[in-house]
Amino acid sequence: METSLVTTAFTLDGYRIVRTLGVVRGITVRSRSIIGTVGAGLQTIFGGNISLLQELCEKTRQESFSIMVQHAQAIGANAVIGMRYDANEVMSGVTEVLAYGTAVVVEKA
Repeated sequence: METSLVTTAFTLDGYRIVRTLGVVRGITVRSRSIIGTVGAGLQTIFGGNISLLQELCEKTRQESFSIMVQHAQAIGANAVIGMRYDANEVMSGVTEVLAYGTAVVVEKA
């Protein structure tokens, strides 16, 4: 599946939806390492962007996105519409990131 066919919108310009396959999701649960926690703590002292946590967040979102795309492909979709992210802290220092959307089959209009 082309990642350009994953959108937060409910339509894809130039395509028409021919079949809706249902909700797909990708879930990742991550914790901060002690080294990352200490490093991020040091970065907060100096202010500005906390790059250690930014990298962790980006990696986690990318992983959940990839799992969602794999799920969509496994059920025969070639696109995902209405894609969203959600995050929850499941315990102290442990966060779940969920990427979800509606798997569809599209064809060029």
